[in-house]
Amino acid sequence: MSRLQKSPMHWPAFPDIPIYLDTGDERATAKTYGTTPTTPTTPETSTQSRPTHLSPAHIMAPPISPVEPSPTTTIETSSHRSVIWPIPEPPPEIQHQPDSRRPTLRFFPTQRPRVRLDAVPSLQIPDINEKTAISTIHPGLGILNGPPKPPSIEISAPLEEDIGDTPNIAERIEKRLYQYSISGNLLKRWLLEIISWVFSALCMAAVIIVLAILKDDPLTKWSLVETTGLTLNAYISILSKMAGAALILPVSEALGQLKWSWFQQNSKQMWDFEIFDSASRGPWGSFLLLVRTKGKALAALGAMITLCMMALDPFFQQVVDFPDRWALQETSSKIPRTKIYAPNRGKIFLDGEEALEDDRNMFVEIRKFAYGNGTQPVLFGNGTRPEIPLSCPTSNCTWPEYDTLGVCSQCVEVADLLTFKCLTNKVDWTAGGVEDESGYPNATMCGYFLNATSDNPILMSGYLVGSNGSSEGEALVTRNLPLTTLTNKEPLYGNGSIHFKDLRNTISDVVIVSAVNGSAATVYAHERPIAHECVLAWCVKTIRSSYEYGTYNEEIIETFYNTTTGPFPWVSVSYETEDDSGVEIAYLEDIVINAESPRDGRKISGFGTTRSKAESVMVGFTDFFPSFSTVVDRTAAPIMRFQTWSVGYAWTRELDFNPWSAPNNLSHHMERMATAMTNVVRSARGNEMLEGAAFSKENYVSVRWEWLTLPLGLLFMAFIFLAATIFKSALEKDEVGVLKNSAILTLLYGIPDNVRGQLTRSTSARTPRAKAKELKVKLNRNMSWRISGNLFSPLTPRVPRKQPPPGWI
Repeated sequence: MSRLQKSPMHWPAFPDIPIYLDTGDERATAKTYGTTPTTPTTPETSTQSRPTHLSPAHIMAPPISPVEPSPTTTIETSSHRSVIWPIPEPPPEIQHQPDSRRPTLRFFPTQRPRVRLDAVPSLQIPDINEKTAISTIHPGLGILNGPPKPPSIEISAPLEEDIGDTPNIAERIEKRLYQYSISGNLLKRWLLEIISWVFSALCMAAVIIVLAILKDDPLTKWSLVETTGLTLNAYISILSKMAGAALILPVSEALGQLKWSWFQQNSKQMWDFEIFDSASRGPWGSFLLLVRTKGKALAALGAMITLCMMALDPFFQQVVDFPDRWALQETSSKIPRTKIYAPNRGKIFLDGEEALEDDRNMFVEIRKFAYGNGTQPVLFGNGTRPEIPLSCPTSNCTWPEYDTLGVCSQCVEVADLLTFKCLTNKVDWTAGGVEDESGYPNATMCGYFLNATSDNPILMSGYLVGSNGSSEGEALVTRNLPLTTLTNKEPLYGNGSIHFKDLRNTISDVVIVSAVNGSAATVYAHERPIAHECVLAWCVKTIRSSYEYGTYNEEIIETFYNTTTGPFPWVSVSYETEDDSGVEIAYLEDIVINAESPRDGRKISGFGTTRSKAESVMVGFTDFFPSFSTVVDRTAAPIMRFQTWSVGYAWTRELDFNPWSAPNNLSHHMERMATAMTNVVRSARGNEMLEGAAFSKENYVSVRWEWLTLPLGLLFMAFIFLAATIFKSALEKDEVGVLKNSAILTLLYGIPDNVRGQLTRSTSARTPRAKAKELKVKLNRNMSWRISGNLFSPLTPRVPRKQPPPGWI
């Protein structure tokens, strides 16, 4: 067998460290050897006559085979391998010291580290040559007294833990995005930004759609608060923040792309790179970019969008408001109205005949106004209790316009009918009174008379003149004179009225005269008194009612009276028997009111009451119509004389409040009395309960669309900005490409080492940022930087690139 030519060898720096090889003849089985990724080797296929050199220096030897390197090399040993592995002789300059103790390099395939230095008792190198068979000497490269069976270097496939981990989801997404970014399709390169903008638009559309549906509706219509607990405010806040966050991505990436385009056009200050990078990350950098570009570059639009997005969420919160409004409830409210007044008062008989009796319920209310200030509202809850039996299940109820039978009042001034005179006539107004009318004395009186020129003048306000000519006698301060006589109901002034002759079914028509301020001094001073003619009559009222927070409100829309003509309804018949004599009076007409509304042409008919019911109401006024209030002198308190129909001594009373005396508002007092009487009519038996609407306070959704101008404007401007950037990147595809905010590319395409050294050298007094304002750079087409500016002096020598020491890779 011929010997193969030796290959040139390079020995390691530490040649005294032995490497043990397993020399056992295991040629019957082919073995697979290899290296782990941490110990790369140069692949080399061993032939039958080629020696295998296993030493660290062999890595630096010229390759014998042109096989390309690989991270893992597999070497198979076959049966045709030579039994003898020749060991090359070391160069003569290497001196062996057989007795010295040196570390041993040992290899452990299943442990880490796999290669360790160990010590052996002694290392003896015998004299061997290339012809000495390995099987005839001790193992271990012929080293004497070595281990009985030194470990063999077996290169095997890497264990499972050495194989790279399976890429996680983040790596997969990043890999897919990278594939899109280098795609030739324009939409794919900007797919993530387009999707982000569309997502932002969908979030804003979701807010607008919900607000359009709930506009001016109760907040209870938002059903998600019951099922998920998500309020409308939270829904808007979540979607607005998602819309803002999604809108940041396309704007930021577009700014990052324009950063590369900015340096591709011509040389710019190196500081601009940091400004663009900061603008893509926050508002402060966007502000600096606006100042730097003076708003003239396309990137300034992105910077402005970034700044305006700070107000995106507050503007969304201002879009919706929740004012309190009254909401209609399912339950209804009820209020009484009366068409026919038929109180349940029973009947009274006298000697087998039905006797006339006043209406007790009506009389109670009338007395309150006759001798005082009328009925006062009763506090109830947050308001006052209504005086009619209405039903309101909530705190606010309304009813449609309705018609009801009631009592109306009117008053006009008649002071011009009074004449001042001093006359001697019958005195029928003094507080003392007489047993009957025939017993009224005659006296001289000075004051204001009604019908002063007639045969029967009536003193309305004045005083008695004493026998000695003194004018300090008893004074008449207030007088209520009905225009129908008390005993036989004969009318005065024609049909018993002065200014209300067209009203037929009147309850009472009375002239009320009062001294100025109710003071007797004005009577003695001959001051003209205050005079009114007031009437109470049956009528039909058109009312609009409401009840809110315990307070009942009523608005009279229209009133209708019986204005038909006919004979006077009162008749009187005198009678005389052995035991008694007198006059019987009767009211002959039922109350019937038919009318037509001049407002809408509506017909009013069928309202009224029977003549007996009407007569029982009118009887109640005979107690204080007529009546008088007098004083005995200037300093005395007024005393009211009432029930003048009674025979015998006069009925008098002191009043805490005289409603008929000035300065009381007589018209308002009569109106209140009419309202109280109407409430009695509406509360009587036979009334009808009218249904109305019941409301309660609820939160409604009020949308202020003007606050959406900023969010929609930002969305529109972001679309324009993204589209312009995509178009610009398409034009610069060959020069720049789509780089966006890639940090890896920023590291790859950094400035040269000598420039970086000049920027960061410790001997400089200025900061690197200040130097970056002077240094100008331009991005070349091969993605390298062209440096220019005043940073480097022409005399500054170039610093040679540092070389590694000999033996380093």
